[in-house]
Formats: sequence, structure tokens, C-alpha cells
Amino acid sequence: MIRCSWVPTEDQMMQPYHDEEWGTPCHDRCRLFEILSLEIMQAGLSWSTVLAKRPAFREAFHDFEVTKVAQMQEQLPRLMTNAALIRNQRKLQAVITNAKIIAAGEQQGQNFAEVVWSVVGQHPLNHHCQTANDVPKTIPKAVEFSQKLKQAGFQFVGPVTIYSFFQAAGLVNDHESSCFRYQQLQTAR
Repeated sequence: MIRCSWVPTEDQMMQPYHDEEWGTPCHDRCRLFEILSLEIMQAGLSWSTVLAKRPAFREAFHDFEVTKVAQMQEQLPRLMTNAALIRNQRKLQAVITNAKIIAAGEQQGQNFAEVVWSVVGQHPLNHHCQTANDVPKTIPKAVEFSQKLKQAGFQFVGPVTIYSFFQAAGLVNDHESSCFRYQQLQTAR
């Protein structure tokens, strides 16, 4: 089975993540919030580190239920003592702040998933990457969305983080064209 070249051949976490999650279009608001939050946590670290800590993040952040996370400000000191998490106060604060903004938007009738998917016209973009070197670090749509989020008060949402979010949440199909997942995702459209 041919996978993207960035997937370690013997990695028991990365292979299933690549094969079943990465690049699969996601429209669930809590799952999108989780993906965004974990991409924020990943900044400056390896994805395998974040993936290993994902169960602890899910437990600490109530499975990324936006309304519950939005009410966690007073729990930040406790989160900072949890060795199972990435204990970066600015990143943990960003997750809580971002949840507050999403929850406030939802109270005004904004659906987070619809806002996210409107960036790509409700359909994933396909980049037809031959190799990992062909995958861009960001794209204009990610830069624009990053600016929109920052204007709304979101934290830790630079263009590279947002593009990684797009890739993970399936807004773009950046699987290498020889990868079996690229073919599956093309067929599923």
C-alpha cells in the first residue's frame, strides 16, 4: 500500500492517522475545533508528540465540546499541572479563548463548520502533489482565513497553522498523488 512519503513505515499512531483521518473532510463542529486546537498545540513540535497526547487533551477538554471548553478559564492553572498535556500556557489559553469566540458566534447563529467550509466554497481543494516537496506551507485562502480569525480575536492562528488545519480537516487534499488516500478522496467527491 503506497502512502504519503511523510508517513513513517512502522509508526503505529501515524499510519492509522494518515489512513483514516488526515485529509478526510470533516464537518463536525467539535471535531473541527479539536483539529484546530491540536494544530495550535503542534506549533514547534512534532505531530507524533501531539498525537500521543491527544487522548489526554480529549479528556482535559471534554472531547472538545465548544461550550464546555469556553467555560474552562478558571481551570487553566489545573491544566498547567497536567503532565499528560503540552503545558504551554499561551497555547492552552488560546484553546479556551478560541472556544469562547466560537461559542459566542454560535449564539448569534453562526455555525462554525459552515464558516470554516465557506472558505473553500464547501468543496475540498485538490493540489495534485507529486511529492511532499510539492505541498505548500500555506495558500492565500489560509492567509485570508487566518486574518479573519485574528480579527475576531482567535489566538495562535497564523497562516501556516491554519493551512495545517485545512489539510487535517480535509479542506484540501494534499495527499501525494501516488498515495492510496489521494485516490480514495478523489473518488469520494
